[in-house]
Amino acid sequence: MTRVLLIGSHNRDKAAELRELLRDSAWDVRSIDDFGPVDEPEETEDSFEGNALLKARYYGEKFGVCCVADDSGIEVDALEGGPGVLSARYAGDVCTYADNNEKMLHALNGVPEKDRGARFVCCAAFADTNGDSFVETGCVEGRIASECRGENGFGYDPLFIPEGYNLTFGELNPEEKRAVSHRGRAFRNLSDRLQALV
Repeated sequence: MTRVLLIGSHNRDKAAELRELLRDSAWDVRSIDDFGPVDEPEETEDSFEGNALLKARYYGEKFGVCCVADDSGIEVDALEGGPGVLSARYAGDVCTYADNNEKMLHALNGVPEKDRGARFVCCAAFADTNGDSFVETGCVEGRIASECRGENGFGYDPLFIPEGYNLTFGELNPEEKRAVSHRGRAFRNLSDRLQALV
């Protein structure tokens, strides 16, 4: 019998991306929508790794299944590494992707291109029903564009230009983005380890 693997995220954009990253997995990959309503955990840790583990354990325990979850964000050099773990809530507790992008553009107004270095970081966590867990990390370096470009992806994708490209994540097609993205790198590493557990 195929083991169930829950994607522990209420963010449907992220859940869809993770499902695609795990599409070749031998696990029976499910989303929260397959299980029913559940409150989101409060992300109380001060690191991507801590919050990823918190979410994987929380959702896994709620439904009694193995769970993967991630915590990810953007670190901008000119913002002293911010917004970091606060990336999703950069413009406030209730904000849109557009709100966050607008705030970042405002914060970087006048900052020259050479000083707009940034990186996307993703920590992907797995929690088993027996209490075991592990984390894989992915990172992609790049820079922040001077305006939003592209309709693909979500979050800060229209602002982030990965190293070696002149296009933002928002302008790359999903397959191109997965090949180089922080989440793609973290979940490819995680997937390799998951295969040994089926």
